[in-house]
Amino acid sequence: MARWTAFPYDGDAYRYDAATLKRHWPRLHAGDAEPWPQDDKVLAAWALFHAGDFQKAFEAGLKVGGAGLTVANKAQCIQANYLETREKNRLAMFLEAAERAEAQQVTDPGNANAFYWEGYAIGRYGQGINVAQALAQGLGSRVKAALEATIELAPRHADAHIALGTFHAEVIDKVGKLLGRAQGADAATGLKMFRKALELNPGSAIAKVEYANGLVMLEGDKRMKEAEQLYADAAASTPMDAAERLDIEMARSELED
Repeated sequence: MARWTAFPYDGDAYRYDAATLKRHWPRLHAGDAEPWPQDDKVLAAWALFHAGDFQKAFEAGLKVGGAGLTVANKAQCIQANYLETREKNRLAMFLEAAERAEAQQVTDPGNANAFYWEGYAIGRYGQGINVAQALAQGLGSRVKAALEATIELAPRHADAHIALGTFHAEVIDKVGKLLGRAQGADAATGLKMFRKALELNPGSAIAKVEYANGLVMLEGDKRMKEAEQLYADAAASTPMDAAERLDIEMARSELED
């Protein structure tokens, strides 16, 4: 496997041993509602992920299998979304993660994150190829079903609420309210999802960024000031791990633009 682009910041700031990782676990996983691992090898893979060693976390998670697949899927999706610069590779990574997550659902049907990473990865893939084209291929219904299944299994899964809010906003933004309704998209539902995500995980930088994007997509310039404040709040956040650092740096770069 080709080497992935390295995390461009100091990962030592987010390096946890087992004891500190357990202490910070509720905060680190407030977004994805991932339960504390019962396998030390899965825990070690998560420690690599939080420190920004995404490729090592991916490989370790794959090697363990089972609950380790969730680490692998998250590492691959974060890498693809933030650090992979080659579009062809980004799209291939999202598809691979989605296929792996879908297979994980068969062996572990109660695992909410097996459904979440399918929905997230296909959603990002759809954004990459063009949302309208993705809808024509039936990917929108797949994203929506996977994210709704996530929330049914884990009602406090803040990240699934973010992603489902983004689904509603993106579809309406790209094809309009009328055609969006045919895809199951609704502006009020989208905004409700963003608000719920922030209620569940109020410190989440990515929840604030995506809510800001959704406000502008769904309600236009009249919500711009509110969106800008959400970006500013996200940019001022303190990251607890490497993935959060990438979220915050993205918010900062958007503010500079």
